[in-house]
Amino acid sequence: MALSNQIMALALVLSLSLALPSALAGVTCEDLHINRCAFAVSSESKRCVLESMPGKPTEYQCKTSDVVVENISNHIETEACVGACGLERKTIGISSDSLMETRVAQKLCSPGCFNNCPNIVDLYSNLASGEGASLSDLCMKISVNPRRAMMTILSSGAAPGPVSGKIEAQAPSPSP
Repeated sequence: MALSNQIMALALVLSLSLALPSALAGVTCEDLHINRCAFAVSSESKRCVLESMPGKPTEYQCKTSDVVVENISNHIETEACVGACGLERKTIGISSDSLMETRVAQKLCSPGCFNNCPNIVDLYSNLASGEGASLSDLCMKISVNPRRAMMTILSSGAAPGPVSGKIEAQAPSPSP
């Protein structure tokens, strides 16, 4: 009986020693499969991004971005959070464009996402902030009027619309 316990303890120590180096290595974006890349955060607290390979627009690779995340590292987002937040794993790059989609914004603001997926909420809060908006404010407005909330984002800090390239000369005003 005692020998059996010693063998089990030795097997446990051996299996832990084999698993420990890979656990210490953490998340390296370039080592992630493309189906786990988007919304992951490396061991250096940098966001992983899915990018198309140069010269091969239909093939993708996972890269480490320059975007640093505070208080999160070694994180691969769960499928539950990706689904609850209305996102897709094959999201290319990091962009605020999806905030303009009512369906995505409503999912981001849903309790299942907003209260349970701090990595995704942090990402989209920063993206909204870059657009001059607050994700929290957007979520409050979405609960009241989703279309109006989208207009708030679209109008915050937006550049003026296109200007015609045609310059019209003004006629001189008649002298009195």
